[in-house]
Amino acid sequence: MTTERHEFQAEVRQLLDLMVHSLYSDKDIFLRELISNSSDALDKLRFEQLTRPELGSGELAIELAVDPAARTLSIRDNGIGMTRDEVVKNIGTIAKSGTREFLDAVKSRKDVAPELIGQFGVGFYSAFMVADKIELVTRKAGETAATRWESTGDGSFTIDETERDTSGTTITLHLKPADPDAARRDYTEKSVLTEIVKR
Repeated sequence: MTTERHEFQAEVRQLLDLMVHSLYSDKDIFLRELISNSSDALDKLRFEQLTRPELGSGELAIELAVDPAARTLSIRDNGIGMTRDEVVKNIGTIAKSGTREFLDAVKSRKDVAPELIGQFGVGFYSAFMVADKIELVTRKAGETAATRWESTGDGSFTIDETERDTSGTTITLHLKPADPDAARRDYTEKSVLTEIVKR
């Protein structure tokens, strides 16, 4: 399967631009949003397992892993995962009207209120406030093929086939440099992550 390049839908491009150049003071919000997405994926798998025992019954978990030298932070879960089509639909386009409503809601404001990000389901994109590049690898429960999605937030993304040992999703953020003036902390620091997760 060759790598395909896709353009984001116009509203998603606007949203990315807003997140990349966000004046939003609490950049930590991205981690809450990504962990929340992983938690939802675990819940969905748990629900599916009630009627599909073949999906297994192992311990469900969310893991954070950092590589300070490479400046990466990964959020990994073993939840429901996504098919290739679901990745394109859920991340490249507006699966629901949330993005358009979100843009309308923030037009009159300088900041992006955290409750708006969660309310409209656009939390994934908030990771571009702290990352230059995001790589997502996912495999749907019950399927063997896995999908890799990658974007630098420049208005397009690439998608191709890859491998993953288990179902679930791993999101790897290639972090921007820490910058106190831009309210960006060092998200490869264990103490910083621990504090955000506890909060």
